[in-house]
Parts: sequence; C-alpha cells; structure tokens
Amino acid sequence: MNDIQPLKTSDFDLTPAAVDRIATLMESEDGSIFRVAVLGGGCSGFQYEFRFDQATNDDDLVLNRKASSGVDVQIAIDSMSLEFLSGSQLDFVQELIGSYFQVSNPNATASCGCGTSFAI
Repeated sequence: MNDIQPLKTSDFDLTPAAVDRIATLMESEDGSIFRVAVLGGGCSGFQYEFRFDQATNDDDLVLNRKASSGVDVQIAIDSMSLEFLSGSQLDFVQELIGSYFQVSNPNATASCGCGTSFAI
C-alpha cells in the first residue's frame, strides 16, 4: 500500500456540488479515485485535468469526502499539481449553456474564456 499523505482542506477544497457530481460519475466509471491535475499547455499556459484512476501514486495527496447520497469520494492530487492548486476550490456548475467543473484558483493571474487553462 502507498504511503498516502492526507490532504488538508486548506490546501484544496471541494464544494458539496462537486463532491455530489463526482459520486454520480463514479457510478459509470471504471476508476474509483477522482484525480485533479495540472498539466502544461492550454491557451493560458497550464490546464486542469480531471479523470478517474484505479490507484493512487506515492506522491499523491488524498482528500476523502462524503457525498450527500452517503457515497465516499476519494480525490487525489499529485504533489507537483498541488503547488499550483494550493488554496483552490473545485466546484460543479450547472448553467443553461452546460455543466462543468470549475476551479477557483487564487494563484492564477489569468485564465482563458472557457476556464480550463490558466497562467501563474
């Protein structure tokens, strides 16, 4: 088993809407861990990535949350991505134009119009 460091809520947080949406998506996904990552690229320099994984990695920090349905949700963020996400919050937004995950990142100095990439 990996030595997983628990993620402090002050490092990264999720709204109840994000936790509930992840729990719903888990019903149809193969992975049991929701991964949030920061990748190079995107129109503003960095981009957010959301995906499901089967296991955590040695450098992952993990946040455990419970959805309103009672389902346990596990979120993993690698240590390098957490440097860019420190103090951020993940939300799930539903609007007329669509539904999407949105990161409120206090470290970002700029972001693109679609909200999936940012600059520091």
